[in-house]
Amino acid sequence: MNRSDTKWTSSVRLGSAKLLGMLVLAVVFGAYGCSSSMVDDDMSPVVPEIEPKPMSEVTPPSPDPRVGLEAGLFDAEEAIWNLNMLSQTPPPENFVGVTNSDLAFKDNYVFQGNYNGVIVWDVTNPRSPELVVDYLCPASQSDVSVYGNLMFVSGEGFGGRLDCGTEGIDQAVSQERLRGIRIFDITNVEEPEYVANVQTCRGSHTHSVLKDPEDDDNVFIYVSGSAPVRPEEELPGCVNALPEDDPNSALFRIEVIKVPLDNPQEAAIVNSPRIFDDLEAAPTHGLAPADLERIERAKEEGAFVVEIFGNPQVLPDQFVQQLIGNVMQERGNDTGTPTAADSAALRDQLPDMIAQMFGGNERQERGPNQCHDITLYPEIGLAGGACEGYGLLLDITDPENPKRVDAVADSNFSYWHSATFSNDGKKVLFTDEWGGGGQPKCRETDPYEWGANALFTINDNNQMEFESYYKLPAPQTELENCVAHNGSLIPVPGREIMVQSWYQGGISVFDWTDIENPVEIAFHDRGPSNPDQMGSGGSWSVYWYNGMIINSEIARGLDIFELEPSPYITQNEIDAANTVKLDYLNAQGQPMFEWPTTYALAKAYVDQLDRNDGLSDADIAALRTGIRSAERGNSDVLTELAGNIASKAASSSQSEKVRTLAQTLRDLADM
Repeated sequence: MNRSDTKWTSSVRLGSAKLLGMLVLAVVFGAYGCSSSMVDDDMSPVVPEIEPKPMSEVTPPSPDPRVGLEAGLFDAEEAIWNLNMLSQTPPPENFVGVTNSDLAFKDNYVFQGNYNGVIVWDVTNPRSPELVVDYLCPASQSDVSVYGNLMFVSGEGFGGRLDCGTEGIDQAVSQERLRGIRIFDITNVEEPEYVANVQTCRGSHTHSVLKDPEDDDNVFIYVSGSAPVRPEEELPGCVNALPEDDPNSALFRIEVIKVPLDNPQEAAIVNSPRIFDDLEAAPTHGLAPADLERIERAKEEGAFVVEIFGNPQVLPDQFVQQLIGNVMQERGNDTGTPTAADSAALRDQLPDMIAQMFGGNERQERGPNQCHDITLYPEIGLAGGACEGYGLLLDITDPENPKRVDAVADSNFSYWHSATFSNDGKKVLFTDEWGGGGQPKCRETDPYEWGANALFTINDNNQMEFESYYKLPAPQTELENCVAHNGSLIPVPGREIMVQSWYQGGISVFDWTDIENPVEIAFHDRGPSNPDQMGSGGSWSVYWYNGMIINSEIARGLDIFELEPSPYITQNEIDAANTVKLDYLNAQGQPMFEWPTTYALAKAYVDQLDRNDGLSDADIAALRTGIRSAERGNSDVLTELAGNIASKAASSSQSEKVRTLAQTLRDLADM
């Protein structure tokens, strides 16, 4: 029988098909030498509704429906494949038009960061999420994490206030400014209580919460701050100098905060590890063809073009207006209209301004001075640090003192952004936020390796070895900011499957079990948020949580999906994944998935062995029929099935999976 996407029904089992099935099963069980107790009264073969297909035979829709979608904010055209949209919920009134950021999860709650604060949703019914609270407390990015009864929120913007006020801060130095970590008590989720904050010299762009398996009294927060160093007049101890000039420099380090769970008011920085020591400036690539053309057009039109980290960039109009206003004031031009001389003066001053903002050549010639994300995987004692021009592997067995054990760089990568490990910790994936997330980097002419994922294996010495790239396969328009961003593993047993956001490129689900050949198996996308210019919108982050795929849409609110069975993820694999239940999940904290012993787990392994030709058709048929018999009460069949299958492991191309299946069958028999 040829593999196909056809859904089979019980009508297949009628008439001559049933007779044929009885004959086949009789031959199969005879060959196994199995007792009659393995067969129930229904001798019909178990035929999957959707037959599994290998990843080499993935057939995406053609032409790709993501290409050419109509634009719109809340009415954009959509394309979806192998996912089912459960709900689309717009943001509450105070948060409309303000950027939604990252997500955290606890029990049935979703905590959605927003530049205006935090939105909490109850997703007990994923088809109709309920707003629990919209907590107004501005501070970009407001990335959020939870542990126990505590919630942690990042603040890095210059307008964030200690009192959560909305009026912002105009002064260059202010004792009212919050740049660091806010801590809330969420014992009553409906009324978060602001109990503490920890100020840092460069704020908190993102953060990671580490629960040490050996410590039940504290959690640790790794802070990644990318803003300029604060004046010492605002926060004593902040030093803006190279480490060799001043050992207290706030540059080229991260911060480790220790939070006593019983007394979070005592949270404090306990270490500032210099995990970047001795790293040289990473190799880089130039501009893409489309960007080079845009730069040349901008120069011809008289735009202000600056060079940042070796690449020319067009200075946005809002910055030009601010800077030229300063120049006009210096030159005594109070007419309100800049002159050609004012513009010329600004062009002369820009190189020095950029050097001051970004550290000048001396700092640019060094390695990274901060991380963007640090993904913590405490069960294996490692973290993946995505740190500007490098991907780092950190030993976190001593939470207060993380140590770098490996570092990789790649000229195809512009800005290492985030990391995801395989469940067994033998692989790691890094993302490249080329263009900073605000530019169109999935155009048809953009190189496949730029703004993509880089996939590595991790050897026994904790050294990373490059294997391949994966990038969203659907080209996007000039009106859509698109590049690799945040996502998570989906706990399909025996496979590495990830769901990932691509800003206005939507979300992509891909299989990277074969690390040299990652392949997309599901997606969702909308058209541009604005038909005339690049507008705000797209997926900031998307994560699997207890059977749901939950997406933080930058402008449109909260999306919830579920996987739809296909030849590339069967219903049995989805059911097995959904047996994994998490108490909480944070964006930069990776849990180790463990699957309870269920029939869904056994059937998922059978489907995978079928997909990858790990056993013969006769073996697969016998397994499916035997497992069905056991589910109907004839559990004696399981021990015999396990023994028979285990004897085939040595000759199978999927020997480890065959042994895993055999053990699962034994465990089921013992229940």
